[in-house]
Amino acid sequence: MNMESSSAAAVPACMRRFALDALQMSEPAAKAAQVRALYDSLLAGRAAISPLLDLSEPAGLPGRPACPPLVEPRQLERRSMRSPAGRAVLLHALAHIEFNAINLALDAVWRFRGLPDAFYADWLKVAAEEAYHFTLLSDRLAAFGHGYGDFPAHNGLWDMCERTKADVLARMALVPRTLEARGLDASPPIRARLVQAGDDASAAILDVILRDEIGHVAIGNRWFRHLCDEAGRDPVPAYRELAAQYHAPRLRGPFNFDARRTAGFEQAELDELAAQDGADAGAGKAAD
Repeated sequence: MNMESSSAAAVPACMRRFALDALQMSEPAAKAAQVRALYDSLLAGRAAISPLLDLSEPAGLPGRPACPPLVEPRQLERRSMRSPAGRAVLLHALAHIEFNAINLALDAVWRFRGLPDAFYADWLKVAAEEAYHFTLLSDRLAAFGHGYGDFPAHNGLWDMCERTKADVLARMALVPRTLEARGLDASPPIRARLVQAGDDASAAILDVILRDEIGHVAIGNRWFRHLCDEAGRDPVPAYRELAAQYHAPRLRGPFNFDARRTAGFEQAELDELAAQDGADAGAGKAAD
């Protein structure tokens, strides 16, 4: 994929088209490297943003390798993190989430036309950071003698991407603000178990991922509210309506209220989460 313009005087080619090209790539390491290179090209002015460019959806999205085999979540094996084998399974599951997250961000870049330039730049940044996370996890997985594709995985993240492909407001509501925000809740207990198992190297990767994912969820929150404002909708009830319409999974605690607050969730939303989990609603409130 050549990201240079055909002549020195030519306008740089549209990075949305390049994002679609990258989405079709099936080799994970090559895809991760290409996405990071594309974001660098955008920052350097070697790729332009064309919000009105109309791109056709090719067959077979997203590009992905033959392995891992995709199964129902209930079929996935669970192992104790006390053993190296169990931690390898965990690292593989996390790598699969990050690989899907690359695809989700790229899909937002190419699919939805007519949005502000900052929307596309934001989601390409997210894709590049997810690619970095995937690389960190792949390298760590290799230290356990495994690679991405060695264990089965599920397709839940991409399923929601498919369901919301005709509705950018629903996409912003239900991918970054719902599915990816679950990572904010899940990271601290997973990290604690890794530390308990003596795996500080893997725990350190979780620290990087949590830091960046707060920013990714914040981007989702920002664009969800932007789109709600344009549509004249109140974000809190709009989210409830979209979650019901698209059959989003019901969220269960414990919730990382501090991370969610930093990522831009409103206090009313945090109170709703606390209430539906049967917790004290005050758990979602900032300290005085």
